[in-house]
Amino acid sequence: MTPVVEKLGAAVDEWVAKNNSQLVATRRHLHAHPELAFAEFETTSFLEQRLRTHGLAPRRLPTGTGLVCEVGSGDPVVVLRADIDALPLADLKDVPYASTRDGLCHACGHDVHTTVVLGVLAAFASMDGLPGTVRGIFQPAEETVPGGATEVVASGVLDGASRAFALHCDPSVPAGKIGLRTGAITAACDRMDVTLTGPGGHTARPQLTVDLVDALGRLITDLPGLLSRQVDPRAGMSLVWGAVNAGIAANAIPQRGRLSGTVRVLDRDAWKDAEDLMRSLVERVAATTGAEVDVDYIRGVPPVVNDPRAVALLRTAALETVGSEHVLVSPQSMGGEDFGWFADIMPIALARLGTHGGGDPLDLHRGTFDVDESAIGVGVRLLARTALHALEADAAPPRTGRRAPGDTSVRRSVEREPDDEFHRPAG
Repeated sequence: MTPVVEKLGAAVDEWVAKNNSQLVATRRHLHAHPELAFAEFETTSFLEQRLRTHGLAPRRLPTGTGLVCEVGSGDPVVVLRADIDALPLADLKDVPYASTRDGLCHACGHDVHTTVVLGVLAAFASMDGLPGTVRGIFQPAEETVPGGATEVVASGVLDGASRAFALHCDPSVPAGKIGLRTGAITAACDRMDVTLTGPGGHTARPQLTVDLVDALGRLITDLPGLLSRQVDPRAGMSLVWGAVNAGIAANAIPQRGRLSGTVRVLDRDAWKDAEDLMRSLVERVAATTGAEVDVDYIRGVPPVVNDPRAVALLRTAALETVGSEHVLVSPQSMGGEDFGWFADIMPIALARLGTHGGGDPLDLHRGTFDVDESAIGVGVRLLARTALHALEADAAPPRTGRRAPGDTSVRRSVEREPDDEFHRPAG
């Protein structure tokens, strides 16, 4: 760690201690005023105003909501990303900062993510000597498919940056702890709707028609098994059906049936071929039944595959922020996260921010979800120190003979991501 990074990191710690109550108030305001994807107009205006009070000059994204805002100057440029949209769920909590909008709430922690990145920019704005530029992206519409991150990438606001970082609340991890993982940390998630049609008929004479219920049953049971023999198990591809619909009468074979499910993949290369593979398998199974088949395959988001060197930077920052006993190996999640689109432009890494404050679990995407607000300051300190180490690592020429964690001045190509260094048992 250089003296500049050490000095600025300590200054961030002091800033967080002095401004913790304001960080909590910001999060509570956002929580009380949730907005859905691409309708985050009030949220965007609120963030604009707050950033300007710190002497910064935020710019709106071309989508009309969301912001990009920089602090510091010159190269290198490091991106910190927050998502700002909420979910169409009723807030079921009895708290002073509960949602003021019926049927909407921040049930995925985006209010925390946004507050953290806002806090990092505000803290850096109060300091001199930042060794480069930190670019904050307040992204709309993470909860949509294929996600607002596609709009961010298309807008060009990531151009010129060396790498990007984000964090996500994890209610399974106690507040004060941080989860990290090299490689895939979330999965690609696609939707598949399969419609079968036939002439219909009487259940007394199934041999005279196409038994669509039987055909649906074959798809339900055969496809997952076939898939497991068509794809490398290490790709982590799975198909799970969520809905099935056919018929209304017990003695009538229907003319139409429908299946809906999700295809999830941990390997990005396997995800690229997932649609063609699934269409082929559906048609093969359906052909044995005589039913006509139509497949509507909706591409979702790619997996978030954490770059090893970017994770090394996060880990260095996490050790300085919470200590080694509070840095955990985060398990792979089969959930989706559109931050994966940023990897089309640059190396990325996503960290898990522990938010559980005790008591009953408060899972994501539920109206009861809440966080231990002490996690906000941890998040600010983590991302601020990560940004500082990334600026040091990406500076050219290197400032010291020994490369900083994540230094990309000498990079080697690997076909697969190496195993995480802390996947080994403790000790």
